[in-house]
Amino acid sequence: MSIAAIALLAVGMAGCADDSSSLERNTGPSGDRSRNDVRSGLGGRTQEQGTLFGPGGLLGSKADKKTDSGGGTGVAVNAYLWRASLDTINFIPLVSADPFGGVIITDWYTPSETPNERMKVQVTILDRELRADGVRVSVFKQQTSPRGGNWVDAQVDPRTNIDIENAILTRARQLRIAGGS
Repeated sequence: MSIAAIALLAVGMAGCADDSSSLERNTGPSGDRSRNDVRSGLGGRTQEQGTLFGPGGLLGSKADKKTDSGGGTGVAVNAYLWRASLDTINFIPLVSADPFGGVIITDWYTPSETPNERMKVQVTILDRELRADGVRVSVFKQQTSPRGGNWVDAQVDPRTNIDIENAILTRARQLRIAGGS
């Protein structure tokens, strides 16, 4: 068979093909697929429904962001407890203050009265409500060693933690009253 005969056979077969099969491939059996494809993704789901790794998608959806109770601004813990905590320990330099996690960590502080002692404070705010159990204080204390002058851990009076917690709660109540709520 010659090349001309093969080409003529190919053109003849192409002319015999059913045009409805290519139309169905482009628009679907109902003829409205192209308009539907514009509104939906590959799986036939709209962008609001079809997401990557769950309902909110990889980065979340607009609907999720609107319903977020935090609003994306401000602190994620009780604002009065947060402010009162900062006010109460303001004489100690801060290492870290995380308003979303509710953790304040101070640097080591050496009181001028006791140069052989130093202390460090961690305040953790546990609730969004102004409650007595909404704040926890941990105080760490070190003293200089009689040999070598290195810092060694020392026992902290358990009352110290409670006293600082009470001072924070008192200041938080004052701030709330001053704020009018």
